[in-house]
Amino acid sequence: MNPLALGLVISVVTLFVLFSGMPVAFGLGLVAVGVLWLVKGWGAVDFLSEKLFNGLEDFTLVSIPMFVLMGAAVASSRAGADLYEALARWLHRVPGSLVVSNLGACALFAALTGSSPATCAAIGKMGIPEMQKRGYRDDLATGAIAAGGTLGILIPPSLTMILYGIASETSIGRLFLAGVFPGLMLTLLFMIWAVILCRVRGDGGYGGPRLKYTLGEHLEMVPKVVPFLVVVAGVVYSMYGGYATPSEAASVGALFCLILVVVIYRMWRLREIWRIFRDTTRESIMILMIIATSILFGYMMSDLRVTQAIAEWIGGLDVNRWTLMLWINVFLLVLGCFLPPAAIILMTTPILMPILIKSGFDPIWFGVILTINMELGLITPPVGLNLYVINGIVPNVRLGTILWGAFPFMICMVIAMFVLCVFPEIATWLPDAVMGPEKVTGR
Repeated sequence: MNPLALGLVISVVTLFVLFSGMPVAFGLGLVAVGVLWLVKGWGAVDFLSEKLFNGLEDFTLVSIPMFVLMGAAVASSRAGADLYEALARWLHRVPGSLVVSNLGACALFAALTGSSPATCAAIGKMGIPEMQKRGYRDDLATGAIAAGGTLGILIPPSLTMILYGIASETSIGRLFLAGVFPGLMLTLLFMIWAVILCRVRGDGGYGGPRLKYTLGEHLEMVPKVVPFLVVVAGVVYSMYGGYATPSEAASVGALFCLILVVVIYRMWRLREIWRIFRDTTRESIMILMIIATSILFGYMMSDLRVTQAIAEWIGGLDVNRWTLMLWINVFLLVLGCFLPPAAIILMTTPILMPILIKSGFDPIWFGVILTINMELGLITPPVGLNLYVINGIVPNVRLGTILWGAFPFMICMVIAMFVLCVFPEIATWLPDAVMGPEKVTGR
């Protein structure tokens, strides 16, 4: 069979298997083994176990469970509620103050945990009822948290960036740096929209009741919040300054986060510590299994020359490179409506990288574009994970209301992607300034 035709068949079968509800790791592994067996016979699958375990030999992968542990420790405490309360007190005079505070808390908590669902759950449980109580409409209250939670995969440290760095063989440190300014830009766009909408509709009485806080009340939450932010800053600085590898920085960060939740929030009981490690183990195994089977899937695609045929076909299209980029993003967005970011990145990056480099696109810049695209998928039905997390927090609010409230924030994400296309330096300047220019092969 022609490699392109075979690739189409494999894609249809893979999507069918994944849409059936089978876990992503098992689905990818089943398709990879099944296709190789059908096309090449049993001789082609004799050494697949070796391929599976070889895919987990990359030392960089050690950073994943450490960053997951770091996030699990923070998510298990009241750090999210304290972040929200601190920002609510400092920003109470701003129009739409509670929405702005929630978005700021989402951005900061995202930097601590790197998890979108955890950010939605932690900030939403405290913020949504408070916004509803103070006169903010349900669509804005829920949509803002659903969108703000997506910042967890863009603002460093980000597990999504780590997976993309492994799949594309690019520097994880550069990717983290590249996500800083786009993450801040996207947060600012979210806040601007919230302020405009509150002024137009009068949500919360133009910022809610004019509460007054003393200086002591302003400073009360600082001792609880600042230590965690110092840990994140230390992790980031140690990596960018060349003092530690991502794995070493993540390990130290995880240790300090565990110490902080014990000291600040008195989480010293064995049951609480066990829950942190249990959640870490569960999520880490899930991610590593997806990585291992996606490498097996990629080997199958390459061995059958499907990857090479797709790259040659797309590379031979007589279209403007920005038209090509548009169609790549549309393709990724459609996948993001159904599949988790980890699966999409690990499945598509090996195919897309040769095309991107041949077309003159910076892989680091594209990592940011890809991540924002994955953020869109988290709030896009039918499998928008953040929408269902929010619906679980406030089951009395219809899913359609949450989606309608999140829609303007989706537009903000599209605007951010367009701005990054026009001004790629927003993503590339900081990595080049800190780590020096990087020559990309094929540019």
